[in-house]
Amino acid sequence: MTPFTTITGVAVPFGVANVDTDVIIPARFLKTITRAGLGIGAFATLRENPDNIFDTDRNTGAPILIAGDNFGCGSSREHAPWALADMGFRVVIAPSFADIFAGNAYKNGMLLVVLPQDAIDRLMATADAEVTVDLEQQMVTTGYQDRFAFAVDPFRKAALLTGQDEIGLTLSMAPAIASFEARLAAERPWLAGAAAR
Repeated sequence: MTPFTTITGVAVPFGVANVDTDVIIPARFLKTITRAGLGIGAFATLRENPDNIFDTDRNTGAPILIAGDNFGCGSSREHAPWALADMGFRVVIAPSFADIFAGNAYKNGMLLVVLPQDAIDRLMATADAEVTVDLEQQMVTTGYQDRFAFAVDPFRKAALLTGQDEIGLTLSMAPAIASFEARLAAERPWLAGAAAR
């Protein structure tokens, strides 16, 4: 994953509540085994309208999405964060997220920022200014000098800052794992041999 530090850019003022994963990426786009190109299907039903918010000159490729409450509800499809990332989004800001979507987003290097509804309303109202999301400082700021602090799980924060997913974190512990396995084999050789049988 790409390390996440500070993202500054256009924030798309979507703001719709209860957006499920079928709205984020309809099932007809799930016939692929790769992540590449899923952005074409992101919000496909909404994007059929030529005046949709996602395909304006200003919002195309924006790194930040401002959403409504309970964003990502519905199915557990991992394609939802893949599609958002393929559109260019690195951050989604909302009052709340569905649990499974939140886990999938984190595992794919996307930061989800939970802010109260009044902060979301302010971000929606000031969408003409760029927004900065600073993960290190846990702060969202706008060109209008708004500052919104947010909480983030320390483990997820560390993983995002270093750009490591769960596999990368495990691989970074390879020397400690090898040392443990060597010590175990010396102390309990009957266990070490059992795996080879």
